[in-house]
Amino acid sequence: MLIINVPGSEFYDDTSEEFVTVGEAQLELEHSLVSLSKWESIWEKPFLGKGDKTTEEVLAYIQCMCLTPNIPPEVFARLSKDNLETINTYINAKMTATWFREATSSAPSREIITAELIYYWMVTLTIPFECETWHLERLFTLIKVCSLKNSPKKGTARHGEAQRRTQLNEERKAMYKSAG
Repeated sequence: MLIINVPGSEFYDDTSEEFVTVGEAQLELEHSLVSLSKWESIWEKPFLGKGDKTTEEVLAYIQCMCLTPNIPPEVFARLSKDNLETINTYINAKMTATWFREATSSAPSREIITAELIYYWMVTLTIPFECETWHLERLFTLIKVCSLKNSPKKGTARHGEAQRRTQLNEERKAMYKSAG
């Protein structure tokens, strides 16, 4: 979770012809599958991917990330440049000590990742739905770990193939009454 303090401001209201002061606001933000799902249900397009987001879409995602209740939309419009950089750093953070040795020969997947696909991975890998509130990168790491641990070992396939060949050779020797 990330806590952001949005600075207060003072502006002149032309209709009331007065200066108006707006106080500071504190936002609790969470970059999670829940936030992603909320955003995608509003915009009806994938959040993750190569396409750039408009300022309106970015602010909408920050609103979807917000756990603090009853925050007026104008507070999000007052986010400072430092606030936005802090949020961006938080979103891009790894949030785990786990690392992977990447295979250099594999091409990146062209699959479009949506909230429903991530939920599918969770169901398939029996990851509990409580993890939907984890930081999204941490959830992706768990999904990858589960996938790797559930996949067959590479060496096992070679060993099994060698055993199969040995068994076939033995059967042929017996069938032809040969020593080899």
